[in-house]
Amino acid sequence: MNKDERRFSVIMIVYEQARELEENLPLFLQQEYEPGYEVIVVDESSTDQTQDVLKLLKNDYPHLYSTFIPRPNRLISRRKLAFHIGVKAAKNDWIIFTKIQRKPIANDMLKAIAESMDEDAELTLGYTVKKGIRLQPFNTCSEASSHILRIERKLTKVREKKRMNYMWGRYDFIIMRKDVAYDVLNLFEQKIPCGKMLGKRIGIIWSNLLRRSSSTLLVTE
Repeated sequence: MNKDERRFSVIMIVYEQARELEENLPLFLQQEYEPGYEVIVVDESSTDQTQDVLKLLKNDYPHLYSTFIPRPNRLISRRKLAFHIGVKAAKNDWIIFTKIQRKPIANDMLKAIAESMDEDAELTLGYTVKKGIRLQPFNTCSEASSHILRIERKLTKVREKKRMNYMWGRYDFIIMRKDVAYDVLNLFEQKIPCGKMLGKRIGIIWSNLLRRSSSTLLVTE
């Protein structure tokens, strides 16, 4: 499949985020991308107005799909389960994992990403930076495993950090072929000892310094 035929399924998980959905989801749904794409929202049984917002938006955007997972079960890794459900529902060959708060920076962002992706990469990490978006390609899922293990590990408290995201490997979205999505999800929500985590952090910084020239910066006006 060439760049002009690449179709995406954009998957995000939400919980009690009706306001963010109302403000940001239309920006995901209004992308100017000729091959076509779909947006899949997986709701973690929100109790706010999430379902109402989704129902209203579906009237205007036929490429919006939504599903949900049951109320919390401590024995189940809910975030991993939610993405599994999203991937299973996806109709396209390319998957993007993102968050509703990471709104697109332009209405042709998906088009620019498709045109700039490395043909040999089966996975690409995307970073929102001051000038636009930086794409970091990996030929295989295993090459990106340290980045994914660190960012998607189990945390008791999530802290949003905005500075030097690329250097620290704090990506905003993941683009991958659908056939490797489950391999990526196997890296989610792992418990990593502090000693190993330090090694991964140093490795990521060093790797990103060396790989910076192979990444692509998409500049917005």
